[in-house]
Amino acid sequence: MDPRRRVPRTDTLLADPRLAGAVRRLGRALVKQAVGEAQERARRGEIRPEQVADAAVAALPEHPAGLRPVVNATGVLLHTNLGRAPLSAAAVAAIAAAAGPTDVEFDLATGARARRGRSALAALAAAVPQAEAVHLVNNNAAALVLVATALAAGREIVLSRGEMVEIGDGFRIPELLRSTGARLREVGTTNRTRLADYADAIGPDTGFVLKVHPSNFRIEGFTGAVDVAELAGIGVPVVVDIGSGLLAPEPLLPGEPDAATTLRAGADLVTASGDKLLGGPQAGLLLGRRDLVERCRRHPLARALRVDKLTLAAVEATLRGPATPTFEALHARPGELLARARAVARTLAAAGIDAHAVPSQATVGGGGAPGVTLPSAAVSLPGHLAAALRTGTPPVVGRLADGRLLLDLRAVPPEQDDLIVAAVAAQARRDGPPVAG
Repeated sequence: MDPRRRVPRTDTLLADPRLAGAVRRLGRALVKQAVGEAQERARRGEIRPEQVADAAVAALPEHPAGLRPVVNATGVLLHTNLGRAPLSAAAVAAIAAAAGPTDVEFDLATGARARRGRSALAALAAAVPQAEAVHLVNNNAAALVLVATALAAGREIVLSRGEMVEIGDGFRIPELLRSTGARLREVGTTNRTRLADYADAIGPDTGFVLKVHPSNFRIEGFTGAVDVAELAGIGVPVVVDIGSGLLAPEPLLPGEPDAATTLRAGADLVTASGDKLLGGPQAGLLLGRRDLVERCRRHPLARALRVDKLTLAAVEATLRGPATPTFEALHARPGELLARARAVARTLAAAGIDAHAVPSQATVGGGGAPGVTLPSAAVSLPGHLAAALRTGTPPVVGRLADGRLLLDLRAVPPEQDDLIVAAVAAQARRDGPPVAG
């Protein structure tokens, strides 16, 4: 009898309890595709007919979405390609709670419509009392676009040439602002801008002066810039993009601007990111003068840039909840990191794997604190393991240095150390007999 005739039928396979449960979890289409691919493997003789159900189960993903959780052992706390700030457990729980019907725009006491996201906005206002009013949009670039459109469409934005930055993936601040219909009035030079340069450029057509924190590069040497306190009272609104999302001063990052200090210095509006040093979801924060925030909030474009209920829930939980993973990673003690690295390396070495604990240097990332390094510790492994760990389950992403793979632990929560051990050990077993260093 032709073995291909013994390949189980699709309906029979879908009745397998494991696959039936997967249908409820992943959807019928995804499970049926895995079943079909396993049947084809059996018809080609790659597996036996009785192995089809097992092969289909093994091929199923854990989640229906394509995004995979990753262990960030790069030493970059806010890795843009890995989604920047990991959410706190409180924020994750808040998202789950908000996944169904919520009172996002409804007053349960009166049964009437209410201001959208009012509790998240109240949490943000409480976190930055220096701001008369606050607003949330879907990212920091959106906050800048909204401000430029509401305050300067058809008018001029005065901006120093030294702050005309590219913000990543080819997007540039000048192009972003011009897309709103505003005109840019460039002042100063790449390395030096004076207060007189701003004052000479201001006229009847000026919408506002914009200061952009050069968050992903540094200019050193013969330089000069005008601080916010000097610009305050210049006669037009002063808008400051601080970028990385610090709401208050951070002693570990003394050169990184924060919203509270910038507003106290005289900024009329501050924009910032929610998914960087604040440690929350992607969002754009708009903080400052009540009349200006209200003009932005009531502009028609604000509707297109508004955040959804899940983001509102996560922002509020980030602000009101316990310390975020980003805060914990930033404040991790180097000695404790080294102790963790030694424990991981010792466990792997006991299995015959070439693993060592080494000092390391981590960075903030996400365009924050350029040039600042944070003392850290890493597990050093043979470099050939990089690709295998990156494509494993779970993916473990490190960095290569001098032919070695470094798994830096500063951005890795302690509870993920065992995941690293298991992932490395599993890959070492697949590679063959262990080799000790």
